[in-house]
Amino acid sequence: MYRCALFNLVTTLNIQTCVVQVRRLGSSTASILRGGKRTIRLNIMANKTGKQSFSGRARETAGQIKRVSIEGNIAVGKSTFARLLQSACPDWEVMTEPVSMWQNIQTANSKDSQGSPQTTVSNLLQMMYQDPPRWSYTFQTYSCMSRMKTQLQPPPAHLLTSVGTAVQVYERSVYSDRYIFALNMFELGCISPIEWAIYQDWHSLLVEEFGPRVELEGIIYLRAPPETCLKRLQHRGRAEEEGVKLDYLEMLHVQHERWLVEKSTEIHFDKLKNIPVLELDASAEFQSDPVVQEQFISKVFTTAATPASYDAGDGHRGAPSVCSSPPHFYCSFFQVKNFFSSL
Repeated sequence: MYRCALFNLVTTLNIQTCVVQVRRLGSSTASILRGGKRTIRLNIMANKTGKQSFSGRARETAGQIKRVSIEGNIAVGKSTFARLLQSACPDWEVMTEPVSMWQNIQTANSKDSQGSPQTTVSNLLQMMYQDPPRWSYTFQTYSCMSRMKTQLQPPPAHLLTSVGTAVQVYERSVYSDRYIFALNMFELGCISPIEWAIYQDWHSLLVEEFGPRVELEGIIYLRAPPETCLKRLQHRGRAEEEGVKLDYLEMLHVQHERWLVEKSTEIHFDKLKNIPVLELDASAEFQSDPVVQEQFISKVFTTAATPASYDAGDGHRGAPSVCSSPPHFYCSFFQVKNFFSSL
C-alpha cells in the first residue's frame, strides 16, 4: 500500500521540481538569460500542469552543475561555513537545511463555531526531542522528504550562466538523514525494527527513482569534538535543543566517523561509496569573530596550498599542509575550491 503512495509522491515531485518558473515572453520558445560572457537560449516547454521547464542547452548546463553536501554534527558550524562559502564565490549556491519546515507544520482541525476550519501549528522538531520513541520515525520521514524536495529543486538561473565551476551546496542530505540520524535513532531503540525496515525500503525506492538528480559529487565533512559542538549548541540557544546532552552528540560523532572516515557504515548506493570526502578541522573558532571571518575570506584565494589529498591539514590522513599561521581553516578553505574544481 505504501509503495503505491510513494510512487504517486514520486510523480508529484517530478512534476513540481523538474520545472523552473520562467516568465512567458509571448511564445513557448523565446527566452534568453544573459550572464557574464555566456548567453544561454532557453526553450520553454509547457507541461500538463501549465508550468514551464528548461530544455536543450539549459538542461545540459544544469547537468554540469556540481552537487556537494556539508555534513557534520549538530552545531558544528555548517550554516556559518555555508554562508562564508557562498560569500567567497558567486558560483556556489547554498541550499539551507529546512529546519523551519520542521518547526512549523500546519494541520487542519475541526471547524469552529462559525464553521471556519481551525489550523494548528506543530513543532515536529521539538516533539521529536521531547518524546523520541513516539516521534522519531515520523520526524525522520518528514525530514528526509523535505531534504529530498531541496535536492530536487532546479538550479537557480545565475548558476546556469556561470563561467566557473558552478556548485550547489546542501546543508546535509538525504544520505545523512538515513546513515546518521535515522540509523542512530534505530540503534537507540527510538525507531522500531519494522519502522527501520519501512524507512530503508521507501528511502531506497526514492533515491533509486530520482537517480542522478539527487546524487552528490562530493561531501565536505566538518569535523569537531562533540564537546566543542555542545558549547556551540548552548551558545546559539535553539529552544528545541535545550535537552540535548553530550552523550547524544558523541553518538552522532561516532556515526559520522563510521560513514565518512572509517567507511564502515553499510551503504546501499554504489556511487555514494566512492565519492570524495573533504575533511575540515571545524574546531577552529571562526563563527563569532567577524574580523577572523573577513581575513578568512580574503586569504583563501592567496594562501598557497597543495591539496595532495582532501584533508584539512590536521594530519588525520597524512596530507601535507603548508599552512602555519593562521589556523587550518585558511588552508582548508583554499582546498575547498580545489576540491570543487577537481570533481
